[in-house]
Amino acid sequence: MTIITSRDFSVPKIQAFSEFNNIFAKNFGMKRILGIGNALVDVMTIIDDDKVLENFNLPKGSMQLVDHRMSDKIKSGTSHLQVKSISGGSVANTIHGLAILGADTGFIGAVGKDQTGDFFEDDMKKAGVNTLLFRRNEVTGTAIALISPDRERTFATHLGAAVELDASDLKPILFDGYDILYPEGYLINNFPLFETACSIAKDKGMIVALDLSSYNVVEAYKESFRKILDQYVDILFANELEAKAFTGKAPEDALHLLSDSANIVVVKIGIEGSLIKNGDEVVKIDVFPVDCIDTTGAGDLYAAGFLYGYSKDLGIEKCGLLGSLMASSVIGTFGARIDPSNLPDIKAKIQGIVSARQ
Repeated sequence: MTIITSRDFSVPKIQAFSEFNNIFAKNFGMKRILGIGNALVDVMTIIDDDKVLENFNLPKGSMQLVDHRMSDKIKSGTSHLQVKSISGGSVANTIHGLAILGADTGFIGAVGKDQTGDFFEDDMKKAGVNTLLFRRNEVTGTAIALISPDRERTFATHLGAAVELDASDLKPILFDGYDILYPEGYLINNFPLFETACSIAKDKGMIVALDLSSYNVVEAYKESFRKILDQYVDILFANELEAKAFTGKAPEDALHLLSDSANIVVVKIGIEGSLIKNGDEVVKIDVFPVDCIDTTGAGDLYAAGFLYGYSKDLGIEKCGLLGSLMASSVIGTFGARIDPSNLPDIKAKIQGIVSARQ
């Protein structure tokens, strides 16, 4: 696969990239998925007491934006704990998961001109993702994931260079050859960027899929989300807390309300599985049994499994099963990445779901 990465996409490079996209799509007839989101490196930290969250004024289960100074303070205050760094960011996790399953993917984001940015890019490339990264002078962003004893995770995120991605960076030609756009819900705080991405996608006839990302973000930007949902979104993912923050309703009622704005709606309800609605069709998907080690990335990998099925033109039940399988596969490991040693078994299970009769 040709990988085109540039600090500043020049016209010749964009044209070459577009021609490659169109040839690939024409030759292989594949639904291709383009993500745009915060390019971050996750700092996975297991805490032994939720008092750590109180000490840093972090509401449990939330995603809080912090500045560089606060990020360094949290890292310093938890340096004695078990820590692991991996490339991350919500949509990057989803795109990475899709890529290791064999889907054809691309990712747009911004990183710093530093080793952390190189680390992020190399990890995505190794998975087979076509990286479209803008290099900025700011440091690469990091997301500190504090994992509580009950496996709930709380994020303190310093966006760094990621926040410097701008609407003017989004040249329409970068979207050529892709069929599905998956923008990151956290980008809603930069509404011009978010809406530009969705508008370009719709102009090119793409499907737009969106995850609401975090209940506190929904609460802060509810009206902005409402505008995006009403005008652009075809597939919507939300967990129970996010759905309630947006609608004020319990999962099943929220499912029906949200379906007024999106063709396909998925409401994830933790250990109870997920509810999916497409038109008049509603299905409930159970979870796959697994010993939970860390819930980080569960929603991201659910989306990866679901969109993988959707890219194969599968029905919502099989899409949901694939989402549930991928979610269970990641919560059985530490961090938001599938353990490579488990991938052959996961792919075998996926093939079984794909080939089974409805």
